[in-house]
Amino acid sequence: MVFKASQDLPVSIGVKSLLFNSSGTKLYALSLEGMCIYEFDRKSKKLLREINFKPTRARGWDYSLNRAIPSFAEKPVEACFSHQDKILWVSLHNAGGVVPIVMDTLPQRKPPSILPGKVAYITDFEKRKQDTVYLPLISTGQIPKVIAETADSKFLAVSNWGSKSVSILKLNDTLAPYGKKIATINLPAIPRGIAVDDKNKKTYVAIMGGNKITVINNKNWKIEKNLSVPTNPRHLLLDSNGNLFISFNAIAQIGCFKAGTGKSLFKVNTHLQPRTIALSRDQRFLFVACYAGNSVDVFKIKRKGFTRIYSFRCSGKPVGIALYENKDKLEAWVSCYLADHLKAYEFKKAMDGSSIQRTSAQF
Repeated sequence: MVFKASQDLPVSIGVKSLLFNSSGTKLYALSLEGMCIYEFDRKSKKLLREINFKPTRARGWDYSLNRAIPSFAEKPVEACFSHQDKILWVSLHNAGGVVPIVMDTLPQRKPPSILPGKVAYITDFEKRKQDTVYLPLISTGQIPKVIAETADSKFLAVSNWGSKSVSILKLNDTLAPYGKKIATINLPAIPRGIAVDDKNKKTYVAIMGGNKITVINNKNWKIEKNLSVPTNPRHLLLDSNGNLFISFNAIAQIGCFKAGTGKSLFKVNTHLQPRTIALSRDQRFLFVACYAGNSVDVFKIKRKGFTRIYSFRCSGKPVGIALYENKDKLEAWVSCYLADHLKAYEFKKAMDGSSIQRTSAQF
């Protein structure tokens, strides 16, 4: 995998997370501070649509001062798709819940008045028009963060930072509000990352406020056990071999652990505050957004450890990463929280591992 070029794509400051649709044709960027969602065409890198939430006053949270502050409810944090990209689920930081956006029926009619909801305005830049979107709000808990679905799109898990809990929603794709909360799982401390193991019917939750990974049984939605890991785990990924890849924000490390037992296989240091991590399709490379380190680290995953092959200087507090791949290339899109742009890094795939270039060049 050889680095080729990078490109800046203009957005508002405060983009928290990124995700591609399943085909990789579109990229969605969630701006917490901009209170909007950007939809990009992946190939042309052009902005197609923008969804702007109508702001309403609410209590927010100042993480540096650790106190409540005046803010707005409609601040998108994280998202995931369900039902083959039909519904985009979005967590709203200060709204105490999530909203479903039915992508193939935009603009949507106003939901029944008995349903709580949010108003957003969708601008189509190609058609040069704006429509109003009405989105039902499903209450979960205080400060919802990560959202993860089961592969069959029957259930959705939401980690609630402020409530120290995970909410489980049962989903449908035909009747608003498209989900109903069926369980609340109280956790030992503040949660964030979620990884769903569909094969073994388990959900793993990173207890960022401690040093545990909580394992939930997806058959009864109850806690099975807690796995001990280093402090401050933030983001989780599960590979096809039953290994958990974890970013540890406070201690600037990433690690690989056996999901079943929590056994540590190997760890490595990163730049400061590794946040979102992303795994390549062949599970040979791990990308890391290092927030305070203003860097994007790229590691090759070997049987007994990580080897750093790239470290890109990325100013503006990189926080989110999403990957696109085809047989010839890989693109890593990165959100920089304090910058007014996204970064799109392009890599050419090598024919074999012998041509991988190791570097710490600053691009």
